[in-house]
Amino acid sequence: MTALFSPLRLRGMEISNRITVSPMCQYSATDGSASDWHLMHLGKFAVSGVGMLIIEATHVEARGRITPGCLGLYSDANEAALARIVTFCKEHGFARIGMQLSHSGRKGSARLPWEERGAPLTAKDGAWPTVGVSGLPFAEGWPAPKPLDTAGLETVKTAHVDAAQRADRIGIDVIELHAAHGYLLHEFMSPLSNRRDDAYGGSLQNRIRYVLETFEAVRAVWPADKPMGTRISATDWIDGGWTLDEAVVLCRELRTLGCDYITVSSGGLSPAQKVPIGEGHQVELAARIQRDADIPVIAVGMIYRPKHAEEIIADGHADMVALARGMLFDPHWTWRAAAELGAQVPFPPQYVRAYKSGWLQGQAADGNGG
Repeated sequence: MTALFSPLRLRGMEISNRITVSPMCQYSATDGSASDWHLMHLGKFAVSGVGMLIIEATHVEARGRITPGCLGLYSDANEAALARIVTFCKEHGFARIGMQLSHSGRKGSARLPWEERGAPLTAKDGAWPTVGVSGLPFAEGWPAPKPLDTAGLETVKTAHVDAAQRADRIGIDVIELHAAHGYLLHEFMSPLSNRRDDAYGGSLQNRIRYVLETFEAVRAVWPADKPMGTRISATDWIDGGWTLDEAVVLCRELRTLGCDYITVSSGGLSPAQKVPIGEGHQVELAARIQRDADIPVIAVGMIYRPKHAEEIIADGHADMVALARGMLFDPHWTWRAAAELGAQVPFPPQYVRAYKSGWLQGQAADGNGG
């Protein structure tokens, strides 16, 4: 058995292998409700042989969406629409189904990314007021968010709790709290965006306070046998911003609150970031979190070769790998990886002619599988 295709247990759940489909926003919802696009998009990954599939950033409030097309879980209609998708994935697929709970904060009320590169909406286009940690806009030309007061903090925290309870009702296996990429929880963490002078600003302990409080509130209602993780940006890639050393402290605190894993990403807080993008450019960040915070980690970012993914797990740099672009390009990446590494994964009987044909193994042997 290869390291990549070995099982992993988190609380009461066993994951069949170490491959995760990373949450990828599809901007194809209506008033937060999932559509047939989501049925196709998530359904194909559910049957692809991956160990875990995490549904895209699912917003806990309507005002917390990034765009008008973003997925939500804040209404009965949202819950019913997504229940249909999850039921389909579980009936036909093999993957554990996770969900990323998110709030966009100051990066909300934006256009679809293929429309003017996700610029902020105008009043004419249906813009809505955004909230944030402070009154600082995301970038030049963006509106200033309304800083959350005490009541607002409680409202957003409660919205996370309510969404988690809805997620449990529709059969979600794993919850992942989104505290990365410049969205609301990450805003609190970074000194570049957090200019508060109350208990939630200033020192590191103050800046991570709201993330920890939100995690603790959700963990309290999430079933004890179900895993809960957190996605973080390990660094802002900006001088004076959130650092890897601070991320280690946060992850230690999350572990004590019952966090089962950390997905280690980076950046997203500001267009001023300088990210050294390249193959596996965030793996070292994941390895540091795993080692110094003593918590399982998922490595993500430009991982696309099966042998590289195998090395990441075998060498102990991460406990799982998550793929996004690689899965969009090749939804059966897991089949090719299994063929290349000599492993087996579950497959739909309808596809047996491809999976068992020998052609796939031949492709892997020729070096075309990764």
